[in-house]
Amino acid sequence: MARPRRDPDYTALFVRIPSAEAEKLHMAADRLRTPKRELITKLVARFDPTDPVWTEEVAGPKAMGAEEWEVGRHSFLAVEAPEVLTPAQLAELLQVDEEAVVELAEQGELPARKVGDDWRFSRAAILAWLGKEQEA
Repeated sequence: MARPRRDPDYTALFVRIPSAEAEKLHMAADRLRTPKRELITKLVARFDPTDPVWTEEVAGPKAMGAEEWEVGRHSFLAVEAPEVLTPAQLAELLQVDEEAVVELAEQGELPARKVGDDWRFSRAAILAWLGKEQEA
C-alpha cells in the first residue's frame, strides 16, 4: 500500500495538554462539528505572538520577562518623550537652567512659541536647531 503524500503546507504537531482543556477541545469539536486541527489552527491564526498583550494574556507575565511582584521590587515602563516641551522639560533636555531657556526664547535664539504667558518648545525643532552648524 502506498503511503499518503504529506502536504508541505502542514506540519505534524503533538502536544500534551491538561485533561480538562483536552475535554473542552473535544466538546468544542463535537458541538461545532469541526476537526480539532481546524479549531486549533483558527485559534492560533487569530493571535499575534509578537504582541505583548497577547503574550502576557496567554503565557503570563513571566513570558514577558517580568517576575512576580515582590516586596522591595519595582518596575517602570518607559514613557515616550513629549513632543511639546515646557521650559523646565527643555532645560532638562539641554542640561541648562530653566532661566537660561526662557532668556534664550525671549531673545529669539530658540525656536519657541508663547502660549498665553507660557513658553512652549517643539522637541523636533529644538533637536534640528541643536544640529545646525553655527555661523561664524
